[in-house]
Amino acid sequence: MTMAGRHRNSLPVRCWRWSRTCVHVLEGVATTLVVFPLVDDARRRRLVKRWSVRLLRILAVDARVEGDLAAHRGNVLVVANHVSWLDIFVLNAHRPVRFVAKAEIARWPVVSQLVRGAGTVFIERERRRDTHRVNHQVARVLAAGGVVAVFPEGTTTDGTDLLPFKSSLLQPIVEAEGHVQPIAIRYRSQRGEVSLAAAWVGDTTFAQSFWAVCGERRIVVELVAPASLHARAAHRRELARAAEAAIRTALAAPSSATAPGTPDDPAAAPR
Repeated sequence: MTMAGRHRNSLPVRCWRWSRTCVHVLEGVATTLVVFPLVDDARRRRLVKRWSVRLLRILAVDARVEGDLAAHRGNVLVVANHVSWLDIFVLNAHRPVRFVAKAEIARWPVVSQLVRGAGTVFIERERRRDTHRVNHQVARVLAAGGVVAVFPEGTTTDGTDLLPFKSSLLQPIVEAEGHVQPIAIRYRSQRGEVSLAAAWVGDTTFAQSFWAVCGERRIVVELVAPASLHARAAHRRELARAAEAAIRTALAAPSSATAPGTPDDPAAAPR
């Protein structure tokens, strides 16, 4: 057996993870349809966080954190690099937020209901006018003290590089005079090497990416939160450049993220 083979699951284990995840997704959809209409936003966030934590556990994804992901309670725009469909659930497992996602996800069977129920805002990136609509919607959420996350690269990468950030989706936080929280996301193998297993890029379909994740014995994802940026009196392009630089620096730095459950891990603290 090759070294890579020792860190991959057998077919039965892959199939078990695939089927267990499908059941978990259906449970999540049922929760958004039946429970969410009956509870307040705080309860929904707790349910989203618990569901996301369980998903990562099923897929053997270990999340590790450096910095404070929740330095500010509300009126915050989270800005992150984008590697995988897992990014959404990794972030929600530590700090539930409302995401701005590409509109094609809204047309996916089953999954669309799950992400829609969690408050995702969908955008047609090819239509410039749609950005104005989404920005107005995001501005209302921020003004009410909410937290929204965007991926300003506009697409995914394999995690080894960072694309220039687009600034258009940062305008609402400027108007809200809130804070931008950069978060760098990087995936590692058990041995600490860069892992491409979770990357969802190019012509890879969601089904292919999902199957690849099921095949990994374990995936480590590191969340690095540099200091937040105050958006008051700033220009969105300046904020985009500053957030991009902070994330680029974080991705290039050696890992010092802590595993969940350790004293230094803010995600491990009682809520």
